Amino acid sequence: MAFSISPVRQSSYRSGRAAMWLGLCGSLGLVAVGGPSMAEEPTASHVQAASAVAPENVVAAGHSHHGEAFDQGPRQAAYLMGTTGQVHFPVTSKHPQVQAWINQGVGQLHGFWYFEAERSFRQAAQLDPDCAIAYWGMAQANINNEKRAKTFIAEAVKRKESASRREQLYIGVLSNWYAFETKNEGDLKRQRAQKSIKELEEIVYEFPDDLEAKAILALQTWQVRNDLPITNHVALGTLLDAVLAKHPQHPCHHFVIHLWDYERRERALASAAQCGQAAPGIAHMWHMPGHIYSGLKRYADAAFQQEASARVDHAYMTRDAVLPDQIHNFAHNNEWLCRNLIFLGRLGDATALATNMTSLPRHPKYNRLPGGGSAHYGRLRLWEIYSQFEMWPELIRAAHESTLSPTSNTPEQIKRLRMLARAYDSTGDIPKFDATGKTLRDWRDRITEDRELAMARAEAEARAKEPSKPVDDKAIASARKSATRSTDETLRQLERAIDEVTALRLARSGDHAEAIKKLNSAGGANARELARLRLAAGKKEEARTELEKYVSQHAEEVLPLAWLVDFLAEVGDEAAAKEKFTQLQKVAHAADLEAPALQRISKRAKAWGFPDDWRTPRVTPTDIGARPLLASLGPLEWVPPTAVDWQLPGRLPGSSEVSLVSSADSKGKPTIVIFYLGAGCLHCAEQLQKVLPKVKEFEAAGISVVAISTDDLPQLEKSIERFGSDVKIPLLSDSDLLVFKKFRAYDDFEAQPIHGTFLVDGQGKIRWHDLGADPFMDVDFLLEESQRLLNPARFQDVTYPTPRPEGTPASALDPMNQVEKAKSEKTQDTPGNPVSPDIEATSRPRNSRA
Repeated sequence: MAFSISPVRQSSYRSGRAAMWLGLCGSLGLVAVGGPSMAEEPTASHVQAASAVAPENVVAAGHSHHGEAFDQGPRQAAYLMGTTGQVHFPVTSKHPQVQAWINQGVGQLHGFWYFEAERSFRQAAQLDPDCAIAYWGMAQANINNEKRAKTFIAEAVKRKESASRREQLYIGVLSNWYAFETKNEGDLKRQRAQKSIKELEEIVYEFPDDLEAKAILALQTWQVRNDLPITNHVALGTLLDAVLAKHPQHPCHHFVIHLWDYERRERALASAAQCGQAAPGIAHMWHMPGHIYSGLKRYADAAFQQEASARVDHAYMTRDAVLPDQIHNFAHNNEWLCRNLIFLGRLGDATALATNMTSLPRHPKYNRLPGGGSAHYGRLRLWEIYSQFEMWPELIRAAHESTLSPTSNTPEQIKRLRMLARAYDSTGDIPKFDATGKTLRDWRDRITEDRELAMARAEAEARAKEPSKPVDDKAIASARKSATRSTDETLRQLERAIDEVTALRLARSGDHAEAIKKLNSAGGANARELARLRLAAGKKEEARTELEKYVSQHAEEVLPLAWLVDFLAEVGDEAAAKEKFTQLQKVAHAADLEAPALQRISKRAKAWGFPDDWRTPRVTPTDIGARPLLASLGPLEWVPPTAVDWQLPGRLPGSSEVSLVSSADSKGKPTIVIFYLGAGCLHCAEQLQKVLPKVKEFEAAGISVVAISTDDLPQLEKSIERFGSDVKIPLLSDSDLLVFKKFRAYDDFEAQPIHGTFLVDGQGKIRWHDLGADPFMDVDFLLEESQRLLNPARFQDVTYPTPRPEGTPASALDPMNQVEKAKSEKTQDTPGNPVSPDIEATSRPRNSRA
């Protein structure tokens, strides 16, 4: 598909920043000529240093002219989607099209699609800069960003006199909310919550036919529940029922689900069957029924909803060129879908989804490792999938590719080694099992040495602080404890990992009782493995009781029930095994039978006279409503958008002639495309200064680099003169901004270009991008991430900590020892302050090799 945007204003961009400022003050999409201005004094972050081309007090290139709040959020034009819920929120406006944008924005708010809601409200404000409710909507869309919300609601208040009485009441509620200073105190928070609910009730009283007022009142009551607990769920449910009685497809089905989730989920089943259909273009509306179905252990229905959510998100990302983890709730939805697929025994689907999550683009803002994004959750679920389904060779392979490769995160590194040890043990690769165990023990020993050294240094510093006073034992103990606090958790995790390795070794040698103890101390033991160890240790009844207890706690899950069937058959209770097998036939209706745990069941089923496919088809529930075909909602995995073709004039490295350069020149070769805002943008110059020294490293990785400027050709020459022979990449001119717009490196609302950095692969797919008020500066991250995305099999091993060599002197280990020794020598003749004869000795690690 073409990587394009909705039609945008064709205002020309003036290369002179001062001229641009003057020209746009009267023609910006959000400010009317002679009308109220949204612009405040530019903040320090917006003002560039003075230069010949960037005069003082001119807003920095790429930043909004309306203040810092507008640097964030959507910068591209909205379009009417038609799939965001049927709502009607009457608005006062001189422009006839504003109503449609307000309706869409309110529908998106109901679906918690805040990013797109703000875009819709910005579009309304562009059409009618005096539309007060548009700024109210922008504030509502920033429920999680108080600073921006306050800026937007202040703009709404400025314009509320031209709004209707009803609109003024809505603006007043939100303005009063942000004006109420709680000082983070519980009583004040409760008062603020009560005030907001009373004010929304007044709107309901005065405008009883306003369905949105009832829906927003119900939502607000739920949202402030931590400050003002809900005491009558039934009354609140009745309020929402009143909305749905008038408008059965109102998106407040979403609020019904939140109201009854964790309370009485069965009361939300009707809304769960209609929520996604009420606003089919909003992924979160498909996701929310999954809460209800998961809580009721209806995992197949939950998985349908969560897959629908993922597909809707994927379609939106590709269509509108959005990075996956820029989307609220995206990673959470997909990792929960993975969990439910595991419960259903859908090994192949769970593995594919989790693997895809690890492969998605990472970004310092949106998807970090560690963090709460797809990279983190993908790894978390893959470890779980491979271990629970006993896919040990697959785990080993993935751990030696980028999928589960080593990271810079210590807990993740320990987990990786722990999982590899288990996989090597399970596949019989004892040399690698032993080597992995040694790596963990060496790491533990080094941490122990370092902790001893840190405590010794802390003690020496504490003693030297006030040498004339008697030693304060409590202060010394506190200093020593503080010195090791940062590594406490690392040491605990290493000890647990070593306990698990020890347990596996003990089990292999036949000491099952001790293996159980070690496995319990390690934590996270697999229920099947514990049952087998107990059985081997002669604790048959305990093994059975504990496994049956685990299965009862994990009802409707395939693997636990399969483990129990296998266990019962193994201990000779065939009648009980067949009884549980009958349950398993229904629970495993969608399970992948090639999983090792289920292959064992298939062998037993065949011996009992059952066919190869022993699963019982699921009876479709009658309360799930009319569901669409999942494939009609979007692709199952994220598909990178396709970059448009382009051709621009510019200068090639080492050439004094103007050449035409096109995207076709890089066909088959990945390219970093940098959009920069000309010679007058100091931040752009900083970015290029960071990129140019790294060009050889990009080229060594098979990646070319090109920079596209807003400058015309004469201005482009100035950039080339500035960088001189350091320019090792093509610098191209796009003074008409045609390519900027096609790549969305353009603010449609303010008709100006913005900074952009893109990775386009050899097939013309945009694999990564960054757009915003500032250029992307982390070039090392860009290089590393580009290589990861382009070469999934790429693997970079790491060196793990090891104990220091025998005989290393303490002073060589820690320079602070020399400092403290010098301090002590200065004070050793001070009356009443005898120097400890063992300061350096106390600085030496206890029980260490040093």
